[in-house]
Amino acid sequence: MLRLPAVAGRFYPGTESELDRAVDSLTHDDSRRVSAKAVVSPHAGYMYSGSVAGALFSSIEIPERVIVLCPNHTGVGENAAICASGSWRMPWGNVPVDEMITSRLLDAVPFLRDDPSAHRDEHSLEVILPFLHRFRKSIFLVPIAIGQLSIDQCRQLGERIADVVSGDKSRSLIVASSDMSHYVPVETARRKDGLAIDRMLALDPAGLYSTVKAERISMCGVLPATVALFAALSLGASSARLVKYATSGDVSGDFRSVVGYAGLLFS
Repeated sequence: MLRLPAVAGRFYPGTESELDRAVDSLTHDDSRRVSAKAVVSPHAGYMYSGSVAGALFSSIEIPERVIVLCPNHTGVGENAAICASGSWRMPWGNVPVDEMITSRLLDAVPFLRDDPSAHRDEHSLEVILPFLHRFRKSIFLVPIAIGQLSIDQCRQLGERIADVVSGDKSRSLIVASSDMSHYVPVETARRKDGLAIDRMLALDPAGLYSTVKAERISMCGVLPATVALFAALSLGASSARLVKYATSGDVSGDFRSVVGYAGLLFS
């Protein structure tokens, strides 16, 4: 399958030259980049969340293979949907899917399905790719969209991802795509997002899952983040860092109704 861009020209510039300039302005070269096992990155339009995503990806090494876990905002397709073959068209060219790893994951996870329809109009993975491309021009992608999963399914998916990639000689990065609180006063966003961020910094995926549910935090990618944390722990992660937190109000000046954005890494 050739997956065509869904939000080029809207969430990010639609031409290669304009996109390069935009991403360059949001990132920086840092000789102290760390080797992370997993990260959480926002996925809004670059005007709002680009500075957070840029700070995050500027601080880590990008390996040849990236597994991106994203929420399924559209509700189309399977609850755990992998795009198992083909490539993703972006303004600079095609990003190939790592078909060897997708095949292994389909064999390892009984509820994971090959379902390109879940990815066709979903923006939350697509907007991550230009930041990966900024620091590594050629990557292999493993795209997984998540709808509704139980905590046990999140654990199983995360641990099976870890099993599959740990048996391969090439290093992988796991990216969970998520924004934080949606359309609440900035004080509410900072308080509630702080609760979720605390659980991620504690490397506590079950605590993140239960806290977001109990506190009714509108964190759209809580399931991708939960899966990524389970995978990172299985891969030996022992530390976590909040790289940057911001809200849409920092750009718009409207703090009455904001969306929160956080960039975290687990190593």
